[in-house]
Amino acid sequence: MPILNINDAQFDQEVLNSDELVMVDFWAEWCGPCKALGPKLEEISTENNIKIVKINIDENKETAQKFGIRSIPTMILFKSGKDVETLMGNLPKEELVSKLQSHS
Repeated sequence: MPILNINDAQFDQEVLNSDELVMVDFWAEWCGPCKALGPKLEEISTENNIKIVKINIDENKETAQKFGIRSIPTMILFKSGKDVETLMGNLPKEELVSKLQSHS
């Protein structure tokens, strides 16, 4: 499943109104760890058929503030529109997959 880049206006539709498990990656262009995390998320979304969306915090401040994003990369897992877990940092792929599987 390809990763979607979304904005504040698309957040409710793509994440909160979704019945499936969704990982939201809060990131920024200037963030080195965010860039290092990107390829892992691509692999995870393809290999595990998980919906992953990316939201740039510099361009979408409203959503970042709503969820209290203070450091990046931060990933929040949503299931049926509710946030079920927050993950921070450039975590190992295996740990990310394990967290996703525990909620699916």
